[in-house]
Amino acid sequence: MKRRDLLKGGIAAAATAGAAAISAPAIASTKRIEVTMVSTWPRDFPGLGTTAQNFAKRLTDMTDGRINVKYFAAGERVKAFDSFDEVASGNAQMYHGADYYWKGKHPAWAYFTAVPFGMTFTEICAWMRFGGGQELHDELAAGYGLKCLPCGNTGVQMGGWFRKEINSAADFKGLKMRIPGLGGDVIAKLGASPVSLPGGQIYENLISGALDATEWVGPWNDSFMKFYEAAKYYYYPGMHEPGAQLSLGMNKKFWDSLSKSDQLIIASAAETENSLMMAEYNANNGASLIKLVEEQGIKLRKFNDDVYDSFGEAAEEVFAEVRKHDDLAKRTHDSFVKSRDEVGGWAKISDQEYVRQRNRVLGL
Repeated sequence: MKRRDLLKGGIAAAATAGAAAISAPAIASTKRIEVTMVSTWPRDFPGLGTTAQNFAKRLTDMTDGRINVKYFAAGERVKAFDSFDEVASGNAQMYHGADYYWKGKHPAWAYFTAVPFGMTFTEICAWMRFGGGQELHDELAAGYGLKCLPCGNTGVQMGGWFRKEINSAADFKGLKMRIPGLGGDVIAKLGASPVSLPGGQIYENLISGALDATEWVGPWNDSFMKFYEAAKYYYYPGMHEPGAQLSLGMNKKFWDSLSKSDQLIIASAAETENSLMMAEYNANNGASLIKLVEEQGIKLRKFNDDVYDSFGEAAEEVFAEVRKHDDLAKRTHDSFVKSRDEVGGWAKISDQEYVRQRNRVLGL
């Protein structure tokens, strides 16, 4: 065979191999994936609900409809608190919710939303991405057939709505308050009765008197819910949710079946909503608080130091119980605290000190 023929044959073989290498992933990437997504939020609810809806649309748009997400708000397919089991069982592929709703299954779930005296948005992001938080979330979720990613944050929440003034820890005795997660366990130590209800059921229970108090989120969401019609005392700051992180939960078999590129697309869509949601809350809470005070006549109150000290003492009791639950709970708590202390120590001399001086100079 002539040298020219050898070259032609080699080039043709290389071209064929190259075409095969290119066409295989291209063909695989055209596979249409139908996704059912449920959530713990009412449809069109500002911030919480709209973030879930925006994620579903964003993922569909990012793939030009190849990954087609059909979204169901709370109560449209399953009840809000049934979202976990719906996805873990494989009946749906995704949920959007606050993972502390599942603390009855394992206390470590609370750490991936918020815990008393926990982390702010910037702090929890640091833990999740660079402090071992995501790895612990993966370990916990895998035990229930899930894979979870951060997908939204409300920032520092208000302490809640009360029918009466709170001047001491004794004022919590006998109080029926809607407050989920470990924050509910803290007020239980003070003699209150914590109640866990989905957002859509809070107003009716507060207005009827079945609840004496409730926490929800902050001025933007709380004004939408019209809690001011039933309770006039609005307390801050909330010790229970200083940076409530929301999660995109996925069936792990579904997640594992995806290509690496599709996993990266989903993670990118979730990260985008994580950032946008925090920005939206920061943009809306201030103006909403002004309206609540000036137009609705709510009485803005700050928890005094004695009350906050009581929260702290009760929280330590709760954490001691969590650490005794099992090795994973202990490791999650210890990792969380280590990151909170390190990142929070830096924030104290960076963000916090700057804001303090800025506000002093500007008279804010």
